[in-house]
Amino acid sequence: MEQARARGTGVPAEMPRVRVPEQADGVRAGARGEHTHGEPAVPRTPLRRTSVRGQILDALRAALVGGELTPGEVYSAPVLGERFGVSATPVREAMQQLATEGAVEVVPNRGFRVTERSAHELRELAEVRALIEVPVMLRLARTVPAARWAELRPFAEATALAAAGGDLARYAEADRAFHGAVLSLSGNRQLVQVADDLHRRSQWPLVSGPVSGRRADLVADAAEHMALLEALIAQDLGVVSSLVGEHFAGAGG
Repeated sequence: MEQARARGTGVPAEMPRVRVPEQADGVRAGARGEHTHGEPAVPRTPLRRTSVRGQILDALRAALVGGELTPGEVYSAPVLGERFGVSATPVREAMQQLATEGAVEVVPNRGFRVTERSAHELRELAEVRALIEVPVMLRLARTVPAARWAELRPFAEATALAAAGGDLARYAEADRAFHGAVLSLSGNRQLVQVADDLHRRSQWPLVSGPVSGRRADLVADAAEHMALLEALIAQDLGVVSSLVGEHFAGAGG
């Protein structure tokens, strides 16, 4: 029956089951007052819609970055909601947010199609990011004291840990957090917001799949973060300039 329903909504029946954290399951179990899929009963724990929406948004972003949601495919909010164990409303709200970020596009009366991002588009995004971030990083390298740069070590270390585990979704978040922490030293919130939006758009998968998800690529990218931070702490402007240029030339992160 599920396969027939998936065909009727334009959603592939074999779509991976992506789950939100257990709290979202609490909404399902609490609302229905029953066991589901053989799982133990979850205490009735009311959640604000924004909380459920946020959990679903995080799960959908992870599925997109990890390639579990296929570029070009259309996904129905009701069917996704069924898989998350929630109503279609918070799923639809999360999908609308992803549409504003360029990850999906609305397909009237059907759902949301995952954006097909070409390698050329990703190169364009990398170029725009470089135009914004490189001059700012070089300016900060000349003005920010070494002690402030040292405070960012946990951010660089987080990218290394995520890379070592080969967790693409976790790495994507850690990568953006590192760049955001660096740019935040400029004191320009608008700059940080624009750069973060461009960065997130550049992380959505290619049409051919998440080619950037290979563990070796993640490890190399994280190593560049560590090397860049050490050069900033040492205030070695020559090395900083070289590393920043290489980092964006590789369109890694």
